[in-house]
Amino acid sequence: MGKDYVGAIAASGLTIHEPIEVGDPELWIPTPDLEHILNEALVGIDGLDVPIRTRSKLVKQHVCRALGYPVPKSFTKIQPRFYGQMFDTYAQKANNLQIWNEELSPSRRYVLLRVDDAGVITRVKVVNGEELAQLDTTGTLTQKYQARLVPGDAEAELIAPADTDPLLPHVRAGANLAENVSPIDHPVHGLMLPIDEIFDRLRGAVGRSFPDAGRDQERNRGAALHRIVCELLGYADYRDDGRFPDVRNQLLEVKLQTSPTIDLGLVLPASEEPLDVPQIKGTQVRHCDVRYALFAALTDGSAVKLTNFYLTTGASFFSRFPQFGGKVLNKKLQIPLPSDFFDR
Repeated sequence: MGKDYVGAIAASGLTIHEPIEVGDPELWIPTPDLEHILNEALVGIDGLDVPIRTRSKLVKQHVCRALGYPVPKSFTKIQPRFYGQMFDTYAQKANNLQIWNEELSPSRRYVLLRVDDAGVITRVKVVNGEELAQLDTTGTLTQKYQARLVPGDAEAELIAPADTDPLLPHVRAGANLAENVSPIDHPVHGLMLPIDEIFDRLRGAVGRSFPDAGRDQERNRGAALHRIVCELLGYADYRDDGRFPDVRNQLLEVKLQTSPTIDLGLVLPASEEPLDVPQIKGTQVRHCDVRYALFAALTDGSAVKLTNFYLTTGASFFSRFPQFGGKVLNKKLQIPLPSDFFDR
């Protein structure tokens, strides 16, 4: 992890209610680091076999201490409660997550703590609203943003010939990824490939095949494609923690398209909202700076064959792929968490 976020927060004197700029290199805790810190500090804590309201307050107090914040006498009813780090806490004895009186926010973090029957914290998971929306199997929570993949004549197509202006000072042609970074590391100045070089490296995936795990095994299909992408980009190993964007180190989201409908979730690619990664030498990355690699594919039920490749920035996404339908609906939310959610 490297940075001492907890020490910096304690030294700052900030409370949980004071805002911190997303990506602040000292005080904003990126989601993977937040999950790591909370697991290290909270797993094994007991005494939570108490009524729900008391358990909720105790959990918030433990989280404050874990992150270096002073524990307030009472927790102000603002949304989210931990306003500075933009998250709420949910102590889960069961797999039914209930979020009351608000819709899912793609930028909000949700700290979910598994509490066993004895009142002991056994695991902490941190996800954002976008990731929670993907867990809804009923289809009643949201209408997600979607676009349409319209094939062109070329097998490989670079839609945005250059990265967005804020990213340009930080990319470097020929960056050696094998010796320096992992696919899920935060992006680093001088270790991000320019978009045209990513295109040159990944276009070699067209024509390649991998076993089809089945339509109900999209995670396995995606993992097979991600392995190919990491190999072609030049990483020494394959890593995927399921967070957006898939190859965080290159700000690269990878999509496998066996149908023309592109599912975009709760965030539009062209959004100028800040992305939950540390600033890169003072540059705050936005969603529109992310690079999107779309691979069209055909399957015969036993193998998936990659037929076309498209690469674009979020800013240029809709110049090539028309958006249709989709708006977020405001509902009371009950999300059944998968049985293996805390084991992932």
